[in-house]
Amino acid sequence: MAKYKIAWLPGDGVGNDVMEAAKIVLEKIDFDAEYIHGDIGWEFWKTEADPLPERTVALLKKTDCALFGAITSRPKEEAEQDLVAGLRGKGHVYSSPIVRLRQEFNLRTNLRPCRAYPGNPLNYKEGIDIVVFRENTEDLYSGVEFHPLPDEVREVIKRHNKKMARFDSSPAEDIAVSLRINTRRGCRNIITDAFEYARKHARKSVTVVEKPNVIRETSGLMVRTAREIARDYPGIELWETNIDAMCMWLVKNPMDYSVLVTSNMFGDIVSDLCAQLVGGLGFAASGNIGDDYAVFEPTHGSAPKYAGQYKVNPMAMLISVKLMFDWLGEEERAQSLESAIAAVIQEGKVRTYDMGGANTSLDVARAVATRL
Repeated sequence: MAKYKIAWLPGDGVGNDVMEAAKIVLEKIDFDAEYIHGDIGWEFWKTEADPLPERTVALLKKTDCALFGAITSRPKEEAEQDLVAGLRGKGHVYSSPIVRLRQEFNLRTNLRPCRAYPGNPLNYKEGIDIVVFRENTEDLYSGVEFHPLPDEVREVIKRHNKKMARFDSSPAEDIAVSLRINTRRGCRNIITDAFEYARKHARKSVTVVEKPNVIRETSGLMVRTAREIARDYPGIELWETNIDAMCMWLVKNPMDYSVLVTSNMFGDIVSDLCAQLVGGLGFAASGNIGDDYAVFEPTHGSAPKYAGQYKVNPMAMLISVKLMFDWLGEEERAQSLESAIAAVIQEGKVRTYDMGGANTSLDVARAVATRL
């Protein structure tokens, strides 16, 4: 019996390509695992009106963690048109399967390392090493939305906040509302995770990135909670910055920052900025981590036009595998894999098109495997 059971979720488009690249490396590193395929993605939305079938959720519950490729997502009107004829007009509404996975398994922490590997021609500056901690289940991605705005919801909001009166002249069908929901528990969890990481890896600062001067209640709760938690980590400085200023300072002085922590939507935005500083989404790995389960994935999309061409950079996928090893406690394998990745990048002989090369996703994976 294999030591680990890993859910294998290629998903859509180039997700299949980069997962195939990952398999080359996993086979070479002699990882004792059974990989169990799970159905997820746009094809299952089109044919079943469910991009994350219940059979896949049940499968995940029998595994230790999951590797995930990429997903296609479209606005609800376009998603409706893609359904097979028998499912259209039945009230089916598309929702992101990766968001559902995060909520269903309480994968509350999104970990996104952004490291400028030496030799990468796409680095903004050598030496950048930023880790973003993004709260993963709350905020504007909670999915609590209304359109058109129900009268009873409008009245409740108006009763508790007089500022709602300025929208009295707008009919319900002209108003869309998405609720930003942050809980104290959610804030405490993600901020504690960031400080624990900083302590374990000898990082000197944690920067909380919010907008409390305008979004006073939800961002304010994050900042107040960060100040409370920081008292338990006297050797680590707490820095505070607004999301807009953070984007500017990251471009200007990325070397100043080490660990960033923020809420769901701000984290989605700032982590992509950090990814571009170190080469783009081809290097953007992530771990969706809960207390008992985790899903590891590159953060690039499914890029349907490149599907099956093995054109995209698989490094984000391979770094995601490294994060999986870390989470499973396979630290030697994690270190070995990252060293191999770094060596291939620094040598510069095997590169995908985004790095100015002409090699395939599988060529890069083979080069990394050779270095193991």
